[in-house]
Amino acid sequence: MKRDNVVLIGMSGAGKSTLGVLLAKALGKHFTDTDILIQQKNGKLLQDIIDTEGVERFMRIEEEVVSSLELHDCVVATGGSVVYSEKAMQHLKRDGVIVYLEVGYEELVGRLTNITTRGIVFKGKNDLRSVYEERLPLYRKYADITVDCAHSDIEHSVEQILRAVKK
Repeated sequence: MKRDNVVLIGMSGAGKSTLGVLLAKALGKHFTDTDILIQQKNGKLLQDIIDTEGVERFMRIEEEVVSSLELHDCVVATGGSVVYSEKAMQHLKRDGVIVYLEVGYEELVGRLTNITTRGIVFKGKNDLRSVYEERLPLYRKYADITVDCAHSDIEHSVEQILRAVKK
């Protein structure tokens, strides 16, 4: 089985969904956003799932949805918390190249205007900096490629990703 998917990981606000659509178009691949799949499967927004069922249940749902994907020739935008699941990440890595969209903390803060409604998993943490610092080593652990998306416009970030995945 060849790894023909491009899987985007990174913090909420890194640009996974936005860049994913443009990247899929540029590569002639399908596009899937796992957050949208979770919402469709549950009939609720991510934040509503977290609020009504809790963080641990949300993470189990995310793991189930992502681990059951059978995608090929696809760009996949994942939720920022997917890296908490070894099972989900190994499944994604099996069929895809994992691209970490790296954005520094200060820039993320500037990009995230809807932090309380965005569906961000604060797994035992109550502030964005703690979540960022907890996830950073996980993003780096799973990444096959890291692309610095800080201070870049969308087109430049897409070009960087294209160059990296075509190598």
